[in-house]
Amino acid sequence: MKITIIGGGGRVGVCSAFALQCGAVVSDIQLLDANKELAEGEALDLLHGTAIAGDQRIYAGDYTRSADSDLFLITAGLRRKPDESRLDLINRNVALFVQILDSMKSAGLKKDAIVLVVSNPVDILTQLAVKRLDLPWRRVIGLGTMLDSARLSSFIAEELQLAPTQVKATILGEHGDSMVPIWSSASILGLPLAGLPQCTTAFQNSVFERTRGSGAEVIKKKGGAGWAVALSIRDVIHAIALNKRCLLPVSSLQQGRYDIRDICLSVPTVLGREGIIDQVELKLWPKETMGLQQSARALKETLGSVKA
Repeated sequence: MKITIIGGGGRVGVCSAFALQCGAVVSDIQLLDANKELAEGEALDLLHGTAIAGDQRIYAGDYTRSADSDLFLITAGLRRKPDESRLDLINRNVALFVQILDSMKSAGLKKDAIVLVVSNPVDILTQLAVKRLDLPWRRVIGLGTMLDSARLSSFIAEELQLAPTQVKATILGEHGDSMVPIWSSASILGLPLAGLPQCTTAFQNSVFERTRGSGAEVIKKKGGAGWAVALSIRDVIHAIALNKRCLLPVSSLQQGRYDIRDICLSVPTVLGREGIIDQVELKLWPKETMGLQQSARALKETLGSVKA
């Protein structure tokens, strides 16, 4: 599988390339960036490690060279300011994103190409990609709440002093302020997390608030996220490349699950080589379903103000 990373010279793009290189599943990784020399330097640095990490072909390129890509990973975008909502980015990022989509179309896309959007606000930009690209909606995916879910699981494990890989907690809805923690399915070793006496309502609220604010905290302390988001991206791409049929909280155009339609947000989604195989409506607590529907309304309201 050939991956083209648009924004490949930036923090998220480079971290993603490294995670994919270490994963040794994809065959080609092309870095494409407005700063061509930076992309060339990062590609060269990664190339030096191919004898250790795997046999991938890693190089810097351009849109013309990306035409035969199996998957486009879009990470390019302006960074969020510490006190700025992800949705506040929309007026600053939409114009850049539309230029990227138009460049992809002009260079040519394979009919079976898949697009994975990471740039923020990811749900709105995924919606624009569905609208502007000549691809089936099942082949346009946003990273959605993958990173949020990983953060929540990691923070729960840290607070309870448990192994992080045994904690499974999911966030659905918007990758932003209206995200919804799904405590009804949170588990440890496959058993309900709610069964632990420490997992009180106060504990849940505290951990979720830390999760929701952690993106801004990382930006304030180091300028932006990189490593954890790259691992989340790797998991999505591996699910596609290996046709795993994994159920993941990624963003896509909704078709009626949870009575939500015509907006991109995260619901449990089965991913495989064809992209989105299914969107699954699992039973949630009533307040979680209501939160998910409210998240959809908030995103629709924002989308209505977009001029693209």
